[in-house]
Amino acid sequence: MKKLLAIWQLMRLEHVIMIAVAILIGTLVATQQLPTLQVFIFTFFTALFLEASTFALNDYLDRDIDKRNKRTDRPLVRGDISPQTALFLFAVLFPLGIVSSFFVNTTCFLIALITACFAVVYDMVLKKIKLLGNFFIAYTMAIPFVFGGVAMQHSSDLSLTVSPTILVLAAIAFCAGSGREIMKDVQDFKGDQEKGVRSFPKYIGEKASNVLAGILYLLAIGLSFFPYSLPVFTVFYQNNMYLLSVFLADVVFLTAALHLFFSKKPNLSMYRKYTLFGLMLGLLAFLIGAFMG
Repeated sequence: MKKLLAIWQLMRLEHVIMIAVAILIGTLVATQQLPTLQVFIFTFFTALFLEASTFALNDYLDRDIDKRNKRTDRPLVRGDISPQTALFLFAVLFPLGIVSSFFVNTTCFLIALITACFAVVYDMVLKKIKLLGNFFIAYTMAIPFVFGGVAMQHSSDLSLTVSPTILVLAAIAFCAGSGREIMKDVQDFKGDQEKGVRSFPKYIGEKASNVLAGILYLLAIGLSFFPYSLPVFTVFYQNNMYLLSVFLADVVFLTAALHLFFSKKPNLSMYRKYTLFGLMLGLLAFLIGAFMG
């Protein structure tokens, strides 16, 4: 049981659930129907294997730093799993994730391949350059919706044609995700300074970084009105159920942005959780709009 718990912690398997839900939402919003069983299985395995393998690689590469920082929440630091096991899991699961995406369709295969390669680059390089790494993390929050949005395409088709609704949903996730990562930079600023990590607070200061995060939340709010306002968004156009639902999410983001703009010392930990709740409300709004239009 202890070994199984350590493997779960190594691979952060709770994240798989969130990614799988995002993929499913992408399919539902794009097609207004459930995916076929085959598509559901292989999209889930793609998320499972790629997420688990890249987290295993992350902990393998960070094992010495984590020991110095006494990260006892990491199984490699506790000695519950050997570094060789973590590397083995990456070597086995990473290609399985790529192969799983191949059985969805060609477009999903290319999305998975590109994202997986960037994830390895992030683990090895970008996490030390947060000016870039933040946006990759935001990308990983956005791309599951695109992946799900094209999952029901014909298997032999190579098409990056994505519905406008999915693009807006992904853009909202990217903006909100970037804002949350910049807030995390401000939280970690002192520790990052000691490690020589290059982040937004290092170059523009903590206050300006908070303002930048707030601006990104305002962008997410602005994007949320596009589906209601433009006929190209079909079922969402002038959909009052969608508007009412997304308004609740927008209130959350607006509240966070105002505190970031005007508070001298905003409670960043609380507002990161608060904005995560806002993202969940936003996803719910898109689902309501898709099925109650």
